[in-house]
Amino acid sequence: MNLKETAIGSTVHVLKIHGEGAVKRRIMDMGVTKGVEIYVRKVAPLGDPVEVTIRGYELSIRKEDAEKIEVEE
Repeated sequence: MNLKETAIGSTVHVLKIHGEGAVKRRIMDMGVTKGVEIYVRKVAPLGDPVEVTIRGYELSIRKEDAEKIEVEE
């Protein structure tokens, strides 16, 4: 399951970040790393962006980036 498919109000853990190069580095620079806990706060009406709480701060992640973050509950 990826972050984009996660239900609102769920808390998940990151398993893996797909992608490579600058895209993967940008996601990791935002604090999304393997094992970190993510709480899905809300999703915009058209699904883009996804608003999450991670490491004590709020973050909005684009739909295409959220699809690259593999998570588990």
